[in-house]
Amino acid sequence: MTKTLLSLALAAAAALPAHADLTTAGDLSFTSFNADEDGFAMVALADIAPNTKVYFTDNEWGGSAFNTGESYSSWLSGANVIAAGTVIRFSKVDSATLLAASVGSFSREAVSGSTNWGLSTSEDTVYAYLGTSATAPTLFLSAVTNGTFGNASSGSLANTGLSTSNGAIKLSNGSDYAEYNGLRTGQATFADYKPLVSNVANWNDLGNSADGTNLAPDTTAFAVTAVPEPQTYALMLSGLLAVGFMARRRRG
Repeated sequence: MTKTLLSLALAAAAALPAHADLTTAGDLSFTSFNADEDGFAMVALADIAPNTKVYFTDNEWGGSAFNTGESYSSWLSGANVIAAGTVIRFSKVDSATLLAASVGSFSREAVSGSTNWGLSTSEDTVYAYLGTSATAPTLFLSAVTNGTFGNASSGSLANTGLSTSNGAIKLSNGSDYAEYNGLRTGQATFADYKPLVSNVANWNDLGNSADGTNLAPDTTAFAVTAVPEPQTYALMLSGLLAVGFMARRRRG
């Protein structure tokens, strides 16, 4: 009986869906923007596979390509899976030597040759994306702007798959510092946080009068309320049926 139950458990566990990696818009979303300290934070709303490389740029996206004149950087997630809910802080993006990430490694991409590394306090957009190179995005993950999406000076969301309800955050014009201050617990899935994080009503936006130089973002992890999946119920039912079947055979 024990072997039968173990076999059923293993079969049911194998049927359970694996956690997704970064596969859709909003799977890695901005949770803070600081043009004074030149940094930002992001939350993983899906597991991040080892050695995942994410690119960043504040060059404007025109719908089919980035323009030039600003910089590119990249983040390598590291050797371990980063669990969904983890918040990663990126700091000193304007520095040649001090730029850093709280998890993994953060470095400069020399594609454009530009030394315009800092974040602007007006009309600036930062895009996060996967790609075959810094200039060839294959999946846009998130964007944050203190300008207006669609303006030539801020960049577009055209052909990115992002929207202001999924992955794209439109802050007040000229905002120096803003941070998500909405729910980080209580949702059934991590994907349920995507519209919350993208909704600027859930952000504390200090506008263009704040000095965010010494402000640090909240890096408290996001959490979900565990709800058994259908496969879990199937496993429980198969176990009960097996117990009943073996008990019946013994009585016979």
